[in-house]
Amino acid sequence: MAHQDAPKDPFHAVGIIFFVLGMGTLLPWNFFITAIPYFQSRLATGNCSLPAQDWNETGRSLELGSCNNFNFNNWLTLLSQLPLLLFTLLNSFLYQCIPDRVRVLSSLSGILLLFLLTAALVKMDMSPQTFFSITMASVWFINSFCAVLQGSLFGQLGALPQRYTTLFLSGQGMAGTFAASAMLLSMASEADAQTSALSYFITPCIGTLISIICYLLLPHMEFARHCLLAKKRRMELSCELETKAGLLPPESSAVVSNGLREVPHSLGNGTVAALEEVGLESPLKTGHSLENGESRTPPAPTVLGVLRKIWLMAFCIVLVFTVTLSVFPAITASVTSTSHSSPWSKCGAGWSRGGLGARTPGFSFQLCPPCVWEGNSILALCLGEGVSPAL
Repeated sequence: MAHQDAPKDPFHAVGIIFFVLGMGTLLPWNFFITAIPYFQSRLATGNCSLPAQDWNETGRSLELGSCNNFNFNNWLTLLSQLPLLLFTLLNSFLYQCIPDRVRVLSSLSGILLLFLLTAALVKMDMSPQTFFSITMASVWFINSFCAVLQGSLFGQLGALPQRYTTLFLSGQGMAGTFAASAMLLSMASEADAQTSALSYFITPCIGTLISIICYLLLPHMEFARHCLLAKKRRMELSCELETKAGLLPPESSAVVSNGLREVPHSLGNGTVAALEEVGLESPLKTGHSLENGESRTPPAPTVLGVLRKIWLMAFCIVLVFTVTLSVFPAITASVTSTSHSSPWSKCGAGWSRGGLGARTPGFSFQLCPPCVWEGNSILALCLGEGVSPAL
């Protein structure tokens, strides 16, 4: 009944909001790793006042290993993936004590503040060691907030139809596409180093502000409010049933002749009606009876119980991300052509005049996000055609 009476999503407003939120989760980090040559140049020179034409010299100094002592790419990969793992696991327990709204808005606000700090550093001269320490701390906290943000949003998406999850994933793919497009525009415009760096860090700030506004609008959407409140009430009523079933004496639950259990008087008609309103079956339909007349309430799901059911799929996903995230961007950002006369080297040399593209192979950042978006779109089509998820 609850699904039949659910309100509609006019103009797909909730879908658009989750698409924007999907972009907001990955847009900051995609712009951050697109600016890797800026960070490497700051570590090599110790200042940000280089004119655009001197960034080629900076690229050659990086080739000689002037900032290899920092192992920037290796530290970047470690300090970005480790907090993602730790805080994703931590978020599995935070949901029980911290509301989704608090976690989402706090994470978005933290990301916004960190990118404002990163943008401010573009105009500040400091020693390479100090700049490296501040940058690595920012990397840790940005990915910590991103992990909590993504986990919280995926938890809310579980209350909505599956197509909204697909829209959210498509938004994440679009975020990488925007970052790659910004990189191409920076190369083509031949903007100076500071202008390119500022654009890379201010754009995510704007995107994060839009994400905050969209999330604040979400509770005002009738369709989203219905789905999220129904999920919340199902959880609360399940806990209430378990508590009352444990407090009832054995004689309060009698077994009638047709094998169904009578409704306990302590539940009352209001609780049963509320159960049916949010889509749960009443005890008359789902109550299990033991031989002595005691009711048997199904156990509440736990994190370990869920992991036992999805361990195979989760293990496969971990293996895939272990390979892909180990290679990108730590290895792919360092790939260069071995032939100085090849077309790719000439193309890279031409791009390097733009500043931030000096040491980054273009296809490393320009092919990955569109491929992610393409994969999500294919998944959406397969789900729409009714293809089995196991395939």
